[in-house]
Amino acid sequence: MEVDARGLSCPIPVMRTRKALETGSDEIVVLVDARVQVENVGRLARNRGYEVQRVDEEGDVFRVVLVRGRK
Repeated sequence: MEVDARGLSCPIPVMRTRKALETGSDEIVVLVDARVQVENVGRLARNRGYEVQRVDEEGDVFRVVLVRGRK
């Protein structure tokens, strides 16, 4: 699943990520364009049982890969 939150101001990227996390997908990719959004999305994901597998910076876009943690 992919969440494209480029060009959106906080808290919209976090809200869209929360909605995606609620689907229970094993992997979610979130696209944002600010470092603070990467941090906020990562914090939310960890609080919801996901891990930030990696963050790829491609020009002015950050690709945050979230995977569901093992319980």
